Amino acid sequence: MRHAPVIGDEGRIYGQTDLAADVSELPIFKRLSEILPQNPVLLTSDLQRTTLTASAIAEAGLNLPEPIKEPAFREQHFGVWQGLKRDKFRKEKGAMMHQFWIAPAFERAPEGESFADLVARVVPAITRLTAEHAGSDILCVAHGGTIRAALAFALGLAPDKALALRTANCGLTRLDHILDENGDNAGVWRIVTVNHDPAT
Repeated sequence: MRHAPVIGDEGRIYGQTDLAADVSELPIFKRLSEILPQNPVLLTSDLQRTTLTASAIAEAGLNLPEPIKEPAFREQHFGVWQGLKRDKFRKEKGAMMHQFWIAPAFERAPEGESFADLVARVVPAITRLTAEHAGSDILCVAHGGTIRAALAFALGLAPDKALALRTANCGLTRLDHILDENGDNAGVWRIVTVNHDPAT
């Protein structure tokens, strides 16, 4: 799931800036505690907006272990663009800005990374952690870019196509990894839901 809305971004591009999350919408976290699996493996990135969101779900009643903080699940690093005002950046970049993201999938931010780089960073971690925790429910509280990267991997989408997927704050995306009966293949991915609103 994507973390709760950030606090203090002031309309700026934040990427990997370690901002806090607004976890004041208690009914959302109560609902999440009711519909998420009990006693899952808990993964987050190492940015506080994901760990604060996971803590809010636990405080609402879901039994969660300490999170495994995975740096590979951080949001895209926007390099020198981080801290720039979004509206000014949009005006200056004009048609070169992606309709649904800060930049096209293969454009690398100066001193940062592209969305394609993010996909290349996220996929090995998904593969490794899925194998390490095979047979367990995994709750991963991550970022919009990270979730798009996971969906690109599971669906075999090119990075530029994955940017068309919406990932709302606190939205749930469920991916099932299924092995054959002997467990001797790499498995297949089934997409159960994308961006489910827990309030509905």
